Amino acid sequence: MEEIKLLNQKVLRIIQDENPNDPREDDNLTKMVCFHNRYALGDKHNYNKDDYNSWDELKKAIEDTEKPVVILPLYLYDHSGITISTTEFTCKWDSGQIGFVYITNERINELGCVIENEETINDYIKRLTRYLQEEVKQYDQFLQGDVYGFELIGPDGEDIDSCWGFYGSDWKTNGMTDYLRKEDLPDNL
Repeated sequence: MEEIKLLNQKVLRIIQDENPNDPREDDNLTKMVCFHNRYALGDKHNYNKDDYNSWDELKKAIEDTEKPVVILPLYLYDHSGITISTTEFTCKWDSGQIGFVYITNERINELGCVIENEETINDYIKRLTRYLQEEVKQYDQFLQGDVYGFELIGPDGEDIDSCWGFYGSDWKTNGMTDYLRKEDLPDNL
């Protein structure tokens, strides 16, 4: 727990969220198809790992069936905790590919994530790739326990407010300040 003294004699307690919601249960732009012997990761899907002899075969099946606009591999590192990424880890003993993450045109249309005015197709693909990587980052934070909440304590020790489910430990950038009154925050934020 971290305590930050705010203005008006209030204290902000930053506390690790020990029971965060799985972000893959939210309405996501991407889909994660994962296989692992010990962990249930990613999204529910109808692919069976025994139907494919390689990751390339699975990728081709996803491309043929779902026509993703962007598709990237997913890798897992498992050593005293787990972490995922769209790039390989350097340790070949405790890491490897676990599946794919992708964005389909169908999902793009459902969520209204269309090409913006004067945006080139290359810029659009780069933006979609950033969205994909942000969803992977958020899921990784969930898997690592990098999710926090706050309690706002008044001058007399009373609980004023609380909120949970902020990804990342930096309270200045993870969205917590959006839930605090501006008059309680230092001017340098």
